[in-house]
Amino acid sequence: MKLIRYLLSTLLLVNSGAGLAIEHLKLSTTTSTENSGLLTVLNPAFENKYNVKIDVIAVGTGKALKIGSQGDVDVVFVHAPAAELKYVETGDFIDRKAVMHNDFVIVGPKSDPAKTASANSAIEALQLIAKFRATFVSRGDDSGTDKKEKALWRAAQIKPEGKWYIQAGQGMGAVLKIADEKQAYTLSDRGTQIAYADKMSLVVTYQGDKVLFNPYHVMAVNPEKYPHVKYDLARKYIEFVTGVEGQKIINTFRKFGEQLFYGDDGKQYIEK
Repeated sequence: MKLIRYLLSTLLLVNSGAGLAIEHLKLSTTTSTENSGLLTVLNPAFENKYNVKIDVIAVGTGKALKIGSQGDVDVVFVHAPAAELKYVETGDFIDRKAVMHNDFVIVGPKSDPAKTASANSAIEALQLIAKFRATFVSRGDDSGTDKKEKALWRAAQIKPEGKWYIQAGQGMGAVLKIADEKQAYTLSDRGTQIAYADKMSLVVTYQGDKVLFNPYHVMAVNPEKYPHVKYDLARKYIEFVTGVEGQKIINTFRKFGEQLFYGDDGKQYIEK
């Protein structure tokens, strides 16, 4: 009888332990979703719902896409539409859905030495920065923000170089800190700018141009290319962040009373 009780109790412990086993979902994403603080409320809601743990790799969008294209994660959450579509076309990613959007802003010293606030466009704002040789800190990390900045310089027909132009090779939060220390300008996604507003003296000096629109998409790594990826779990994550529950979290997420992102309900925004 004692032996039977022992075996039964052991079996219950094993089954209990098995029930507590947590599956892991690997996510590569941009630093802006991490630095803004959004993932600290969005991901736990998903984890609790499905009893999983999300392993986040927050890097520049270029690196996040590369990691996903190599099959090293299960799902990718980034903000560089043109670059994303190239990977979709080659079959690396599937089930691409729009999650949310905000915009990019130019931040700088309150004194605004390059007079960017007087600009009529984002391109003119950068032309003024170059004209005055005002210090500008670039992400320089192939992120979505870096891609947008480089595109704006090309549109302005300016090749930024010289002591005034600093390529940091770091994430958005780190770049804002560097720019603040140097009292320099930089391009930031609005989410991170708001999240760091109390950590720096820099302010938004230019905003509002439609070219600064900043959409975020989520994609699953293609299981036909990488059979080991957790596609079913990736699909659940995509459905969650584009569904009612995830969209509510995104739309109600605020810092200092300001909304950082606006949900898109899975609609597609394509930027060439």
